[in-house]
Amino acid sequence: MVQTLRDEKSSLWRDQRAVALLLAASLTTMANATISPALAGLQTLFADHPHSELLIPLLVSAPSLTVVLFAPLAGFLTDRLGRRWMLLAGVLLFVVSGTAGSFLTDLDMIFGSRLVLGIAVAMVMTSQTALVGDYFTGDKRVALTGLQVSARNFGGFLFISLAGWLAVFSPKLPFAIYGLAALFLPIMWIAIHEPIKSRNIAGHSIPAANGGTSNWMLLIALLTLLQMSTNMLFFIMPTQLPFFLDMLGYESAVMTGVTLGALTLSGGFVALTYGRIKRALGFRATYAVAYGLMAIGFASVSQGQELIFLIAGAVAIGAGFALAMPGFVAIALQLAPQNHRGIVGGALTTAIFLGQFLSPLITTPSISALGYESTFFAAALILAVLAAAAAINQGFNRYRQIRKTG
Repeated sequence: MVQTLRDEKSSLWRDQRAVALLLAASLTTMANATISPALAGLQTLFADHPHSELLIPLLVSAPSLTVVLFAPLAGFLTDRLGRRWMLLAGVLLFVVSGTAGSFLTDLDMIFGSRLVLGIAVAMVMTSQTALVGDYFTGDKRVALTGLQVSARNFGGFLFISLAGWLAVFSPKLPFAIYGLAALFLPIMWIAIHEPIKSRNIAGHSIPAANGGTSNWMLLIALLTLLQMSTNMLFFIMPTQLPFFLDMLGYESAVMTGVTLGALTLSGGFVALTYGRIKRALGFRATYAVAYGLMAIGFASVSQGQELIFLIAGAVAIGAGFALAMPGFVAIALQLAPQNHRGIVGGALTTAIFLGQFLSPLITTPSISALGYESTFFAAALILAVLAAAAAINQGFNRYRQIRKTG
């Protein structure tokens, strides 16, 4: 079994389509946080702008807003007009809008370019999710969804580290990092072809050799709700941890980098093993382990007076999140008919970014009322309940299987 999985991973790395989709996945992490190290410098650069104190922090989250708004439409267009052109156009728009901040001299225009960047991210994420479902099946699809999470984590670590170095020279240089996506375009142009089943003939979509389940829309709605909640809880770390560390008296900039770096790297390495873990445990038990790790992580972070608890908690949260995320894509692609995978990709994309957007809006009042430690511990309790629910579901499923075979 292990050798089979290794062979599948090896074949994925030799498949140009898989490599192109992994490159596309790495871009989504670049969208928001890449310019974070430049914010202080941008605040100084645009100090004369009357709304700089509001607009500059929003430069990080602005793409999330347009992703949430545009992803459903991007999914619809992906299904109607084709996956390939949507991916290529999205990457091209990503390069243009992402790098715009490096040469634009007006803060309002830079903010506008960040909103356009969100449209590009929605186009890339919805089309690449649909293509994963079109190109791959079974264990290969599961392995690739894990590799995509790993690509996002390692790509995020690389891009943010590079941005921190460039920001030392100029706060506008980190925007140039988005230009790296231009190097991916030739690979995607060669490797990505429109799947036969999603092509239009005489203006009509080929009807469904669809697969999927009869009640797929309800199941996808429940799945995206769970994904949104998972992202909302996870995003407590990048949005609230710096302020928690500052309150504890740590050098917040340094410790935030160390802690989030540990979180990102642990997630990247664990995601590499996702296919093996899912094959051994199944989806339900994998989710039980994932939410259990995140619960332990947040409980540990809530005891953050000791540095070891902070680092260990971040590692557990990153590992748990990396085990949870691939399953959403893999399960959704199993549930949905083939000719609706673009819409499903749009729903999943909306869920991710809506969770990120809502996280600080929900947790900040909680922190004001209860404090950081209690809010982190409340997150741990919610995740523990999700872990228990997944474990109980796994137990019932195993019991039904035994009864059926017995």
